[in-house]
Amino acid sequence: MLTVLIDYESGNLHSADKAFQRMARETGGGEVLVSAKPEDVLRADRVVLPGDGAFPACRAALMNDRAALHEALLEAVEVKGRPFLGICVGMQLMATMGREYEDVQGLDWIAGEVVRITPSDPKLKVPHMGWNDLVIDQAHPVLDGIATGDHAYFVHSYQMRVTHPDDLLAHCDYGGDVTAIVGNANRVGTQFHPEKSQSAGLRLIANFLHWTP
Repeated sequence: MLTVLIDYESGNLHSADKAFQRMARETGGGEVLVSAKPEDVLRADRVVLPGDGAFPACRAALMNDRAALHEALLEAVEVKGRPFLGICVGMQLMATMGREYEDVQGLDWIAGEVVRITPSDPKLKVPHMGWNDLVIDQAHPVLDGIATGDHAYFVHSYQMRVTHPDDLLAHCDYGGDVTAIVGNANRVGTQFHPEKSQSAGLRLIANFLHWTP
């Protein structure tokens, strides 16, 4: 089994690679590869799309600058039905539309839009940065062993607002509900960084490596 972390020069993949490699070794989760090659994405059994920075820049890096890689991602996830995990902006790209700086279309895998966080408490600063408690909204195989109150590490100023409540798997509170995990069909996404979220994040990675939608 091969899990490919897509490298499209939109984030530091070192910590994510280390976490996935560790859980693959510890749980018999197969091979993990960081790659920018479309052919690797096409042969992958699971696909991970990380992302750091602004939505428009990440979107352009993937969909405009690397058209062949984008097409391979669509083939793997939409046609072949490979399990997919989006992380941080990689999750936000799953939305229909991003509204950071400008309106930019996403992958439209999760109906909704990416908008700026607006905490009700003016003392809460944006970006939302640091540890926060997860609130599990519905069960999912990737969340096995993860419970409400478990901690995750966030760094973001924008969040996804889902159109359909069934696509919201977990949220956190930051002066109001903030989307933490989304998913439908063979696709899941985390706003937080699982590779930086200690036990809960490693558990999610291990679950993803063995998930069969």
